Order: sequence, then structure tokens, then C-alpha cells
Amino acid sequence: MPSRGVQPEDGAGLVPTDNSTPQKEDLSRKIKEQKIVVDELSNLKKNRKVYRQQQNSNIFFLADRTEMLSESKNILDELRKEYQEAENSEKTKIKK
Repeated sequence: MPSRGVQPEDGAGLVPTDNSTPQKEDLSRKIKEQKIVVDELSNLKKNRKVYRQQQNSNIFFLADRTEMLSESKNILDELRKEYQEAENSEKTKIKK
């Protein structure tokens, strides 16, 4: 699968280290996944259809592309905040 121009700074600071917690690793994985979703939605042509999967089922519903994109960006921002909070709390634990 060809790369879509992923910038090296996209994952800067989100690479889990040996001493990172499982929570941070999970958040890092979710952030990477969400970046891909945002990238794919933003690269879609205007006339393409987007479907949202019903939670815990195999049912899909037609969704608005722009709404899905903005929702995905919001989720990405929330995940980044959670990651920063986890990183900051880890740093304060180390200092104590």
C-alpha cells in the first residue's frame, strides 16, 4: 500500500519507550489509528460516500463526510490530550 506522505513529525513524542506504561502504549496506538482515519477522510473526493458502523454490530449507516471528519479530528485532539496528561503524570511520579 503506498504511503500518503506521512510526515516524520506526525508521530513525534508518541513513540512508546521501554519504560512507558501500557496505558500510554494503548493511547499511542489509538492516536496513530485516528491519524490514519483523519487522513483518509480528508483525502476523499467530495462526491464519495462515507458509512459509519453501528457500535457492536455489522450494520453501516450513511454519514456526512464533513461531520465524520470533524468528529474524527475532535477524537484525535482528545486522545492527544489524554496522552499528554499520562505523560505529565508519569513525569511527576518520577520526580517524587
